[in-house]
Amino acid sequence: MLERLGEMDVLSFFCIVVLFLFSVVAHGGGEEKVDRGPYKVLFSNDTTNILTCVSPYHKKGEPFREKMLEATVDETSGIGVDIHLLQPAHGWVPWWQSKVYSIQEHHNWWKEHFKVDPRNSVHSYLLKGGDVLGAFTTRCRERGLAPFISLRLNDAHHLSHVGTPNNTRGVHAICRFYAEHPEYRIDPKDGGRGVQNWAIPAVRAYKFALIQEICENYDIDGLELDFMRHPQFFRLAETTLSERIDIINGFVQKVRELLNRTTRSGQYRRLCARIPAFLSEYNALGIDLPSFVEAGVDMLNLSISYFTEQQTDLPTIRKMVPETMIYLEMTHCTMTGKRLTKGGGDNFTFRRTTDEQFYTTANLAYARGADGVSVFNFVYYREHGKPGRGPFNEPPFHILKHIGDPEWLACQPQHYFISARGYVSHHLPKKLEVGQTVSFTLDMAPLKGGWNVGGKLRIQVREPIHNSQWQSHFNGGELTASSNVSEPYPNLYLPGVGHSEELYAWTVPVNRLKDGVNTIDITMVKGNTNEVVFLDLAVN
Repeated sequence: MLERLGEMDVLSFFCIVVLFLFSVVAHGGGEEKVDRGPYKVLFSNDTTNILTCVSPYHKKGEPFREKMLEATVDETSGIGVDIHLLQPAHGWVPWWQSKVYSIQEHHNWWKEHFKVDPRNSVHSYLLKGGDVLGAFTTRCRERGLAPFISLRLNDAHHLSHVGTPNNTRGVHAICRFYAEHPEYRIDPKDGGRGVQNWAIPAVRAYKFALIQEICENYDIDGLELDFMRHPQFFRLAETTLSERIDIINGFVQKVRELLNRTTRSGQYRRLCARIPAFLSEYNALGIDLPSFVEAGVDMLNLSISYFTEQQTDLPTIRKMVPETMIYLEMTHCTMTGKRLTKGGGDNFTFRRTTDEQFYTTANLAYARGADGVSVFNFVYYREHGKPGRGPFNEPPFHILKHIGDPEWLACQPQHYFISARGYVSHHLPKKLEVGQTVSFTLDMAPLKGGWNVGGKLRIQVREPIHNSQWQSHFNGGELTASSNVSEPYPNLYLPGVGHSEELYAWTVPVNRLKDGVNTIDITMVKGNTNEVVFLDLAVN
């Protein structure tokens, strides 16, 4: 062909080729190049809920049976869920037939170490030859769900009992490797909650050995590395940021290579990472997003650990890694309340996530670049834990068929909120005295066709308002107070919802609402010192 072209034709031909290749590189080859996969909705199953929650397939106190595990898969089938993520306990003791650390070795060690016979009905099932992961993957295939395993990389649950004589708590969480190496632990005084120090190669090697067993022996479509249970991995005074990044990226790269090596013909196994939804937390974890993704992460599951949160760094994260699949995690809970008993642990009340809050959170996530959403601790609407936490409800499974549909979500009533979550909070609570002002920002995405009506803004405070007076400005304009402080939408979930004497409301004109960041200023004009714990804005 080139022989038949003249000198100028040849030059023109090569110029066209070069310009085309430059365009492909500069524009990523078009949107078709980015393989987002078929996944919109991820469902996380912590496995332990099977026994801790009362459900249609588990009566209170009833021992584990394989059919209960299958039922957790069944109830997510055909309702909009694409990926079912199973967390096999807390990531220390294998809930499968392991050669790295067998269940029999674990029980023999427990009896020797704690001088007591451990009792756990899941472990009884395993000791008889049962296989949690095998049963799970088989059921997912039967039900048309993509099976993923989510491994908790540094879970702190129950580790404080490692030195307690005759201890029976955490038989699924405290393993021999952890107990025999106290020198590997990060002291609670360093913010480590007793978890292990990932700067030590043996710590990483133990987790990798468990991951390798999973990848080599089970028919999974993907793996999630859970950095959120719990997000402490290093002694910060002993490591540099560069060292932490190298360690995490090196581990991710090994896992990516393992997934590639163990995949069956024609399959591609995804590597997901459950990481914080706030960039400010990344340095301590050793996460540098561009190199983290380059090391082999396909999917980012942005989490606030226990809570549903709307105001996150998702928009910035999308710009940093434009070709990576991003999901925003939502949970059963928007805010924790008072403790029911003294001491730590899971003994508090909580404010539930409503349908409208799920839909608004998902709609905003899609508007800011998310490829999908995930749900975590979703079944904990059910009865569980200490007495006094109710009333309880069945989980709102009906929302799952909608949160993967951006078009549908963009037509629904909106309920934005900011809460005093109970763990790390970037916004609330805020204490005010007379004359003081506190400012908030609220990223909002308009409904399809734009907003047609205004909204109702409310604050909930810690102590009764009585004769106090509050003032609010929205995007610089003063709002008119409203006597209507009721819930904007029907709400089945009463715990944590403010009483009328704890609420103050204003009307927000429709022309004040804008796509993007809205500013809200709350001023205490009159009254006693009080604390804002919840703010919400409803737009019908």
